[in-house]
Amino acid sequence: MIICHCQNITDHDIHSAIDWMRAADPETLITPGKIYHALGKAADCGGCMPLFLGTMRKNQNLEVPMHLRTLRDGATQETRPCKATRKSSTT
Repeated sequence: MIICHCQNITDHDIHSAIDWMRAADPETLITPGKIYHALGKAADCGGCMPLFLGTMRKNQNLEVPMHLRTLRDGATQETRPCKATRKSSTT
């Protein structure tokens, strides 16, 4: 089934790219941008993105590597006070 008409990308293309990336690097985070790049294409209008993402999610090799799943639990820029806030509160 064609997923992206602008770039002529099929569901088979997306699954093949995900499988290839996972086989090449089991630790990689797979994104739509990486899939387009692996296929030698670039996103155009973005109208296909909901269907593109839905197709990606159906692939069993899309899973985030186990040791990267807890990254959101740690401190991030959103949960740490910024340097400017810390400096102004100490002066």
